[in-house]
Amino acid sequence: SAGVRNPTLTDQYLNLNVGRATLLGNLDGYKDLYTLDSFIDYLESSFSTPLSFVDLDPIKPERVKTIEAGYRTTLFEKIYLDANYYYNIYNDFIGFKLLVDAEIDDLTGFPTNVDVFRISSNSDNEVTTQGFSIGANYYFGQYYQFAGNYSWNKLNKVFEDDPIIPAFNTPEHKYNLGISGRNIPLNWGNFPAKKLGFNMNYKWVQGFLFEGSPQFTGFIEDYGLLDAQINFDFSKINTILKIGASNVLDNKVFQTYGGPRIGRLGYISLLYEFEKK
Repeated sequence: SAGVRNPTLTDQYLNLNVGRATLLGNLDGYKDLYTLDSFIDYLESSFSTPLSFVDLDPIKPERVKTIEAGYRTTLFEKIYLDANYYYNIYNDFIGFKLLVDAEIDDLTGFPTNVDVFRISSNSDNEVTTQGFSIGANYYFGQYYQFAGNYSWNKLNKVFEDDPIIPAFNTPEHKYNLGISGRNIPLNWGNFPAKKLGFNMNYKWVQGFLFEGSPQFTGFIEDYGLLDAQINFDFSKINTILKIGASNVLDNKVFQTYGGPRIGRLGYISLLYEFEKK
């Protein structure tokens, strides 16, 4: 299959000064800017190394071709398997480039009026991504299910000297493991609920590089989260009570660089279903 991703309004029109740099869209292109790496080398060498100039063409749509394969099956009438693989080939991949505008004194070589920009741009080279996922559900004991899935995602920059910042922001490895039950009969004396449901899920995410604006680019550490919920079915009054929490163990983690730490969130909900007449 093939597809096109058009530049967003932000990719075209953004003009936001965030202190360390100015974030710019790229509707009309730019000329006579310096690469950030060459500018840093220029400063560290006391103005002796040459500067590298860059002209940016206006941003254009990203094109992708995709190869996909999948397999599904049921084993022993109790195990459901689902596996998928994809390979994407991008041309004009949309990302960002860090560039510098400055005036260089002809006599001293000293730079003045220095501005750093993060500019939306297309990659000069082909970029590929690939990934694989597999999931399994095992049904047992009439009311119960064990589920697990794993996914692998990889960005391949064939040309390592390409200055494009892809902002892939995806962990290479992650998995989920969970157990759940539904419509489990209850015989708790006079307790009004006659059916019980529950689910418990553990998610693990490998650390990855999060690329946002210049001040919000950094590494997200590995983290694991445990979610749990229990449901009581009061069938006589068409009501279901749900009690649960995400991140039960209150493992405070960053999911985006520069964002807040996210901890436990508990909740209670009451669902009433109206009877159809």
